[in-house]
Amino acid sequence: MIRLVIVDDHEMVRKGIKSYLLTEPNMQVVGEANSGKSAVKLVLKEKPDIVLMDLLMEDGNGIDATKLILKDYPTCKIIIITSYYDEAQVIPAIEVGAYSYLLKTANATQIVDAINKAHLGETVIEPKVANVMVNKLRSVDKQPHHTLTEREYEVLMCIGEGMTNQAISEELYIGIKTVKTHVSNILSKLGVADRTQAAVYANRNGVIKK
Repeated sequence: MIRLVIVDDHEMVRKGIKSYLLTEPNMQVVGEANSGKSAVKLVLKEKPDIVLMDLLMEDGNGIDATKLILKDYPTCKIIIITSYYDEAQVIPAIEVGAYSYLLKTANATQIVDAINKAHLGETVIEPKVANVMVNKLRSVDKQPHHTLTEREYEVLMCIGEGMTNQAISEELYIGIKTVKTHVSNILSKLGVADRTQAAVYANRNGVIKK
């Protein structure tokens, strides 16, 4: 028997999910909570196998609740069920230990399937959420100069060669004001204070082909 706790600040959502699970012979709902704070107390008391956790609630959010629960009850598997899949919600939830991540657009069969898989040690991540995670990983690996436009990259190569704004203007056939704008954007994107630091960056990071 899989013992479950449902956490959501909307009673109708809790009742709806519970009604799904009543038809499953291997599942038992041992409690409901309407906030993150009450969820922590309930879970640590009932020690369920799995918690279905909403994220945004008025009295303590799901991310903080997940962190506190897993601190004292690390074997618990928490399945996030929420309407949100932006990076600000997804990444922190996964980082604090959420086991699976579903959206509230999931149907009864998908929720039951995720519960059964979690009980067997398998993670389920909603495709939209998986895309957010992949994009986050890609951005971590991306170097600052990879965010430059093609023209900014050309200007950075010129800076790396020690060229003045006037020389860059003549080399790339663009106006001085345009060069200055590009330089300003480059400094901002690279996180450097001046063109000397930009030149050092260009040479150290292979922007200048030797």
